[in-house]
Amino acid sequence: MATATASLSEQQAAESLAERNWRPRANPWAIALTVTLATFMEVLDSSIANVALPHIAGSLGASQDEATWVLTSYLVSNAVILPASAYLTTFIGRKKFYMICVVLFGISSMLCGLAPSLPILILCRVLQGAGGGGLAPSEQAILADTFTPKQRGQAFALYGLAVVVAPAIGPTLGGWITDNYNWRWIFFINVPIAILSLFLTNRLVEDPPHIAKEVAESKKGGLKLDLFGFGLLASGFGSLEFILDKGQEDDWFGSSVIVFFTILCVTSLVTLIFWELYQLRIKNRPVLNLTLFKRKTFAIPFVLMFVLGFSLYGTTVLIPQMVQTLYGYTAELAGLVISPGGVCIMLMMPVVGFLVGKTDPRYLICYGFFILSTSMIWMHGLTLEASFKHIMWLRVYQASGLAFLFIPINTVTYTGVPRAQNNDVSGLTNLARNIGGSVGTAFVATMLSRGSQRHEALMIRNLTPATSNFNHMVGQLKGFFGGHGGSGGNNMTGPGTHTAQAYIYNQLHRQSAMLAYLDIISIFAVFCACMIPLVIAIGKIKPAADAPVH
Repeated sequence: MATATASLSEQQAAESLAERNWRPRANPWAIALTVTLATFMEVLDSSIANVALPHIAGSLGASQDEATWVLTSYLVSNAVILPASAYLTTFIGRKKFYMICVVLFGISSMLCGLAPSLPILILCRVLQGAGGGGLAPSEQAILADTFTPKQRGQAFALYGLAVVVAPAIGPTLGGWITDNYNWRWIFFINVPIAILSLFLTNRLVEDPPHIAKEVAESKKGGLKLDLFGFGLLASGFGSLEFILDKGQEDDWFGSSVIVFFTILCVTSLVTLIFWELYQLRIKNRPVLNLTLFKRKTFAIPFVLMFVLGFSLYGTTVLIPQMVQTLYGYTAELAGLVISPGGVCIMLMMPVVGFLVGKTDPRYLICYGFFILSTSMIWMHGLTLEASFKHIMWLRVYQASGLAFLFIPINTVTYTGVPRAQNNDVSGLTNLARNIGGSVGTAFVATMLSRGSQRHEALMIRNLTPATSNFNHMVGQLKGFFGGHGGSGGNNMTGPGTHTAQAYIYNQLHRQSAMLAYLDIISIFAVFCACMIPLVIAIGKIKPAADAPVH
């Protein structure tokens, strides 16, 4: 009996050693490039359709408001699958799950391009979001298993190009395709990429022993899906995404629909937490692995990743919108303002990937948030006379800070985490980034609308006929618009008066909008600066080169 026990113990030790030392047969960088292909297209699709909405609405005979469901449907289904990807991998294996996601993403993309009506397009976007939701977390987990801790920084640099650069170039690329070809091609371009990704994934990617072991154990015990937990997750995060996307449009809590989904969201998420803790207590596989939040090296980076998504997506929406509405830029020029920032991130990512293996990641994260915060302070000095070159370099400086955040934060989240939990880590960190991005976008839209109204209400008090300065200004401007200007007499009558008043109101509207943008920028600056003490609270982390292989 003792001999059998010793033999079993030796076998388990050998299996454990084999799992720790496992490496894929194919070249790791070939695997990294393969899984980045489809992920890049998926993240790109979260923003590429934004500028095409007027064309989609016109082509399919729908209103602009109805066409926004093309964006909302994708984001909602994406948010549901992201956190559940690790759970689903347990039953079918990561490679098979990734390939199913690629197939679903490719087929639904083709169907989106062929859609004859808006309802069918929305349905296809739901399927596309579901397929795309499993790609980014699966890629991140594949990279974490494929590369040693020493090499992860460089591998995550490639991954960072997909999830950080894609949202930045999405609107520009979408606008160019729509203007020069047809809006349907923003979906058709995904199809050949999906086919190539599927072929390479089948040839190069393989499941590590711990994944194969999980799948074997789940099959042995029979297929026991936690349908109740998955339903709570879907209603909770789906409702949250809907609220964030439609809140400003429907006047937030002034809408009974938003109130209903808020109650549903809170109820579902609170119930989900208790249900998942109960599943852990009875030794069942939970949909969400909440035990990860016990680790300071995961809980704090989770918050940091949320703030990164908030800042990245928020500024990516804010800057093009600001230059188009206040500076009169075309969509192409607005894209060119932020494109050099994307190039900066691409150039900086390999450098940051190299530094992660040589120094404490906390220093890099602190530097990134410092640059991000100071760039916002610098941007707070913008005026309506700012040049294209000035705004472009502001974005480049800002982007250089973003490059120092994504890789180190991702590296820290895997510190001390067993390989068997890599899928859980990737699913939750990607969820944090996506929800942060949705919050950032909703924050910009809400603050801009309400801030402009507030500033306009404050400034318009000084623009009445009873105000001497206003009277004098109208008198000066009348000369330019066909009237007789001057500083005396009644300037509120005569030719050119209405034109002069309209001009002043237009300037009032622009100034109030500019002040609203500056308010948003100042909040971003404070928010990013507050993250630096939080980074220090993580505690000392050894460079990846010295970290043990899990």
